[in-house]
Amino acid sequence: MQTLSPTAERLPTRARRPDLLLVLIALCTAVTAANIYVAAPLLPLIAHDFGSAPSAVAWIASVAQFGYAAGLLFFAPLGDRVNRRRLVAALSLVTSAALVAGAAAAGTTALAAAVLVASAATVVPQLLVPLVAERAPAHHRARHVAAVIAGLFTGIVAARVLGGLAGQAFGWRAVFVGAAVLTALLGLLTAAALPAEARRPRDGGLLTGLRTMPGLVRRSPDLWRACVRQAGMYGAWSALWTSLALLLTGEAYGMSTATAGLFGLFGLAASVVAPLAGGLVDRFGAAKVVRGAYVLAAVSVPSFWLGGRVVAALVVAAVAIHAALVASHVANQTLALTTTSAPATANSAYVVAGFAGGATASALAGLAYTQVGWGGVVAVAGAWLLLGWVTTAVRR
Repeated sequence: MQTLSPTAERLPTRARRPDLLLVLIALCTAVTAANIYVAAPLLPLIAHDFGSAPSAVAWIASVAQFGYAAGLLFFAPLGDRVNRRRLVAALSLVTSAALVAGAAAAGTTALAAAVLVASAATVVPQLLVPLVAERAPAHHRARHVAAVIAGLFTGIVAARVLGGLAGQAFGWRAVFVGAAVLTALLGLLTAAALPAEARRPRDGGLLTGLRTMPGLVRRSPDLWRACVRQAGMYGAWSALWTSLALLLTGEAYGMSTATAGLFGLFGLAASVVAPLAGGLVDRFGAAKVVRGAYVLAAVSVPSFWLGGRVVAALVVAAVAIHAALVASHVANQTLALTTTSAPATANSAYVVAGFAGGATASALAGLAYTQVGWGGVVAVAGAWLLLGWVTTAVRR
């Protein structure tokens, strides 16, 4: 064991350094994650600028999701094999350049291409989370992971709420440029602050992580369980949250798009719950926290159904589902990061599984709303939770 320096006054400074790095990583995560959703609240402004209907440019938001999925599959697993300092810096610069190109786009095709590249390169948070988990003290690991997750959810909420307000005030192109500047600044600053690390020699190319991912999941029952349970949780949340605007702006409530968008502020509940969930995981273990999160999500489902007619029930349900989602996410991601010898690849598999569950449930919820109405959306969410839990309830 290393002997402590007799210069006692230096110890508080040394003790604070990891916390300062964690704060910087959380800020970088918030700004970077926001880039995935930066186009969504600006679509009406983009459509007006290009002289088209909002429905004609709505597909650009979907392009961002596909780009992010590609980045998770190809870039995020590189964290196990290459220097993360260089990778974070390079991806931040690529994202910034793509956002600037998007701001200068003269049409939807050029804008979509820029959004695709920016979203694919914006997987920096999924490179930083494994590093945080590796270097955190074992008894505080979940709390450190939770701090990064809180930053991620804060960025998502900020993109949806503040992005629309800034676009209305300064124009959508200015929002893209501002996002580019913040991404480059925080990305390079974070890369410079990351601790030096000796990485293994590069073995294989971009497809290496994709090839090894299925085998890694098969060999780790805990990772498999975390993937499936988070796919169920994220799917239920996505089904409800992506269809909520249709309910709020429809006949039941008749809200304007701007007013309905303020419901996104309930996503801030995730940022508040994340540190609490991290402490609970460190104290009681991931399994108990995930179980409690599923119970809370199950309780929120009938509240969402009642919210089809009672706005107070909708508010309570919105807070509950966000709290359940982030608590489950903190627990499952901590589990995914600590059960294999390839945390970056395991984390990529985990995030991809959640993303796939969310995308599939969202698509089904859209069909259900068209055919059945809000009750069909609630049914999809309930079924997704049931599948996520029952599939993993039996030990293999």
